[in-house]
Amino acid sequence: MKRKYNSAPLDDPELTFVGDDDSAYFAEIHGRKVNSMNKRYMLPADADEVKRSELHHRMINFILAGVNYVGPMKEILSANRESKKSRILDMGTGGGNWAMDIADEFQDVEVVGVDLAPVQPREVPVNCTFELCDLDQYHIPYPDEYFDVIHARCMHHGVKNYPRFLLEVSRMLRPGGLFIIIEPDTEPIINGEFATDIVRSGRDTGMPGWVALWRLYRSCLRGKGIDLAAPSRLRKLLQGTGAFGRIVTQQADAPIGFWPQDDTQLTIGQLSWMQNDLLLPGMLPLLLSTSGKPGDEVRTLVESAHHDLYYPKAQLATRFHVVHARKKFEKV
Repeated sequence: MKRKYNSAPLDDPELTFVGDDDSAYFAEIHGRKVNSMNKRYMLPADADEVKRSELHHRMINFILAGVNYVGPMKEILSANRESKKSRILDMGTGGGNWAMDIADEFQDVEVVGVDLAPVQPREVPVNCTFELCDLDQYHIPYPDEYFDVIHARCMHHGVKNYPRFLLEVSRMLRPGGLFIIIEPDTEPIINGEFATDIVRSGRDTGMPGWVALWRLYRSCLRGKGIDLAAPSRLRKLLQGTGAFGRIVTQQADAPIGFWPQDDTQLTIGQLSWMQNDLLLPGMLPLLLSTSGKPGDEVRTLVESAHHDLYYPKAQLATRFHVVHARKKFEKV
């Protein structure tokens, strides 16, 4: 199945398709293939990143107790079954795992996965389409009130104006529709505490390479205009749109590594460890391009963080903010 390149609104019949040669949608930075549409988002768009996307998807599935979504998605889609075609948008779809899983589960629903690069499979469920679009723009090219459900994960790494992004989500969502957003903190958790709190208190984190790398990564994101506080402020940001009614927020600290005793938490830790193992070298395009530090110093820092991951002297974790909200039925 060919993947659509959505360069125009859906009511425009002129939509191009990504053929066998998709090289125009990629660039190479410091030896890694990245997307060519959004220079703010610099994590790779290659085979290793697709593998990491799958591991991340499986990890989130375990965090959500074996399901792919939170909130009343089944009810919303069932209510629409008799009256109109239901549509789901997966923003930042990556390798497309969530979109394909949802398309398999809801076979009478149209599922659209959108991302910056055509790294998704070509053989997909018949009700699933992948499209290319930079979501960090003033107007995302989908019609008003077009989707019943919008799902997004890890968006804030590539979005400069997060409030505007949420306003676009509310515009595209039908009244009563469901928005699901999962965002991770970029501040590492060590032995149950944020690393900055440990350092501020004068204590030793025991993981100097890990802490230093994430500090540099956060600095580079901040330099690109990324709001690092967006994940922890999702409720307030959604309230600020004026479009959403009940907003349900949860948080989960996902272990990294093999230290949990609980079987489910251990599985999460293993998947998280594997995806972090791929994430650390994936940071290099951003770090080498924007940190201002010599290349050898940056690579040594990544190696040091990798050493801490392989030989941890403390318990690592990442905090995920899981939020779902329904758009109000009345006009806003």
